[in-house]
Amino acid sequence: MWVRLSTDSVPKTDRFGWWHQMTTTTLIPTILATADATSFDADADVLDLGAGQQITRMTYRPVTSRRTPRLIQCSDPEYYQLSLTVCGRMGLSQSRRDTTLAAGDLAFYDSSRPFHGWTAAEDGKVVHTVAHFPRSAVPARRDLLEGLTATRIPGDTGFGGLLAHLLMQVTTDPGQYQAADAVRLSALLLDLVAATAAQRAGRAEYVGAETRWRALAVGIDAFIRRHLGDPHLTPAQVAAAHHISVRTLHRLFRQRGTTVAAHIRRQRLEAARRDLTDPALGALPVHAIGARWGFPRPADFARAFRTAYGIPPATTASSSTDTPVDEGAVAGGRSGVRSGR
Repeated sequence: MWVRLSTDSVPKTDRFGWWHQMTTTTLIPTILATADATSFDADADVLDLGAGQQITRMTYRPVTSRRTPRLIQCSDPEYYQLSLTVCGRMGLSQSRRDTTLAAGDLAFYDSSRPFHGWTAAEDGKVVHTVAHFPRSAVPARRDLLEGLTATRIPGDTGFGGLLAHLLMQVTTDPGQYQAADAVRLSALLLDLVAATAAQRAGRAEYVGAETRWRALAVGIDAFIRRHLGDPHLTPAQVAAAHHISVRTLHRLFRQRGTTVAAHIRRQRLEAARRDLTDPALGALPVHAIGARWGFPRPADFARAFRTAYGIPPATTASSSTDTPVDEGAVAGGRSGVRSGR
């Protein structure tokens, strides 16, 4: 699913030229320059999502990049590119706009328009992730994204935060995804791109209802994950955080074949099971792990865990199980045996 490209096996004198050619064929044609081509080194991890979409994480020494009218005339795939700065700084100029990006910032640019970019890093290397996709694939009006090119999009708030989180999660832990996940990752990426553009422009109505619903579901899931340790987390709190009614929230989860309470319970139990099987947490008592994930009463934790997995949590601490969670059974709260360590 992932392809790794590196200058390590290329002679030093040829590394910068090799990297330039690689970015031309893997991303889009540009003119690259660097301060010292003789000491240049870089690597890239490329995830092909199909249908002209990919995510690439790159680590390299600072460069400047230009896409000229002549290059566009010779070759224009009509892509949008989305850049997430991970380490270092980046600058981007396009459509008479200029922006400077720090770590955690996002920016869009358009392959059909000239642009100029630069990167810098105090510690020697820049790290950034680029997602590119056909303009026609984005489920939103084109003028939404055109209005965002070469503007800074914070990666720590709103749908931009979810988009940055997705890119970081996919590229820092690629082993969790299989080839069959590519279609779902592609759809999720495009939905979040559209939702981010609409939110930044203040024009949510420019994005289709299905896209808004899917992006909303991503935000809700992320909110729940961040608050699993709060034993008082309620559907009302989740709904209020996303400016929807509790009734709408319940309808969203019914469409997914579950309930809000069952989903929260499942996420808590799965997080607790991961901790119970983590050797680094071997000294932590079972009841402390339960409390950590929103089960303040040991008896409730033991009962819910045994209902879900068929064994007490103390047993799981020494031998894990692959039994899936039955959300309906967990929500029903059938009785079990209290366990401790």
